[in-house]
Amino acid sequence: MKEQVYGTEKGHINKVVSWLNEQAESEGLKLKLKSEDYLLSTQNFGDFELFSVSDDSLLVRKLISKAGKRFNIKMIEGGYKEKARIIRRRKSDYAKVLKGDKVVGHLELESARFGPLKWEIKAEERR
Repeated sequence: MKEQVYGTEKGHINKVVSWLNEQAESEGLKLKLKSEDYLLSTQNFGDFELFSVSDDSLLVRKLISKAGKRFNIKMIEGGYKEKARIIRRRKSDYAKVLKGDKVVGHLELESARFGPLKWEIKAEERR
């Protein structure tokens, strides 16, 4: 999986990934999305299936937001790093939980710095 975390509500991964691939192709973006077969469980927002994205740009983030609106589901949009450069044994990432255009919460994720990249929830916050 890439550094950034993207996810969709459990049970919607196949239609979201196929729709996003179609949209990227129609807009001329060289973008490939694929399901990671990994489930991320949260207490406040439910379960999310993660997917990887071959490119991380503003257009991709807009497409992911559109997918959440189109299918009326929650999406995870990650890739928000902390400002302080602190060396740690584990790497962290911050993500927004979106319902359409609206941010409904934030997640703090952790993973091992080396080895398989399996994200775990460290903290979550409702908005």
